[in-house]
Amino acid sequence: MLLQALHRALIGLLHVERRVDPFFRPLFDRLLQEPLASLAQALILRRQTMRGAGLAEETMLPDEEACVASIVADMAGYMRANHAPGHFERAGNTKTHGVVRGAFTVFPDLPLAFRHGLFATPRAYPAWVRFAGPGPDSPPDIDDVGVLSIGIKVMGVPGAKLLDDERFTQDFTAISTPTFTTPNLRENAKLQAAIRRGLPLFYFVNLHDSHLLDAIMQGLWARTQSSPLETPYWGCVPYALGTGQAMQYALHPRLATRSHVPRLPLRPPDNYLREAMAATLARGEAAFDFVVQLQTDPVRMPIENASVRWPAQLSPPVRVATLTLPRQVFDSAEQLAFASRLSINPWHCLPEHRPLGNQNRGRLRIYTELSRLRQEMNATPHEEPTGEETFGA
Repeated sequence: MLLQALHRALIGLLHVERRVDPFFRPLFDRLLQEPLASLAQALILRRQTMRGAGLAEETMLPDEEACVASIVADMAGYMRANHAPGHFERAGNTKTHGVVRGAFTVFPDLPLAFRHGLFATPRAYPAWVRFAGPGPDSPPDIDDVGVLSIGIKVMGVPGAKLLDDERFTQDFTAISTPTFTTPNLRENAKLQAAIRRGLPLFYFVNLHDSHLLDAIMQGLWARTQSSPLETPYWGCVPYALGTGQAMQYALHPRLATRSHVPRLPLRPPDNYLREAMAATLARGEAAFDFVVQLQTDPVRMPIENASVRWPAQLSPPVRVATLTLPRQVFDSAEQLAFASRLSINPWHCLPEHRPLGNQNRGRLRIYTELSRLRQEMNATPHEEPTGEETFGA
């Protein structure tokens, strides 16, 4: 009971900070974000124990399967404890801010090393794009932790896929921090156990098993967001790019303006992020540059440690595609319901983009089993979208 009370007090302080964050955060980021991130990254690299033998090579954790089973059990248990049948939400990336139509356009004349899989041929593909919060709950936007997520389902993609429940899709997932919340599946299992106990903050500040450096990396990019269309997103974990190559990807927004967060330091509307996105797309289009980094150093750009940010100095990101969101209205009840039926999984992919590393290997079972549970409990069978879906008002 004492731990629960202390945890609620810490969450309360975070909620207060979110109300005043926009008033000081731009100056803080300009002066301190990169110096603090560089220091945290140096310390994380010094503690790194799993060192890749070569480029694009994976190393299994000895207890990997047990960690995955623990994560699935805790996340499914959380879903069952907090959602009623017919109203099951995702265990992660939970709150939908919107699902919008897009076009994913691969550039011509890419450098030869990048012309693999989806990027082999210049072409425009239809896409559904889901913007969401981090989960596992769906609180008012101002009460969330300040991290956003994006799920991109590129459609009409020919070729065999690693998951056979969808034939023509290539999925990409990313969050608004450049490193993942946990370095590996073992630590992820600890975090999910803490979430199920209602004490997620204590995973990071545990005196006997501290994850403070990961908390710093998350906190340096977690903020009071202005709009899902106005923040960068990072994939955080590696993927294959053809044979013998690994990549990470990111999305950089082209919008230079920032939406006003209404009513601060008082309470904004509960869904102000969706409202900001709707206002932007009612006026015109938004776009993101899709950039790819090649792995060039197996130690400083590891496959198995998602806490390490791949240095741009070692491998400058290269623009390979554009994600364009045309002018549209997307916030009808029917379209939001469609978002809950989408299954976005990084293993919906071409073999040339096979997910790499223990976090990604775990996602194959975690995402598949939890998606199946949600769809069974809501009686919404899995359907592969085509991009031709239409919705009423």
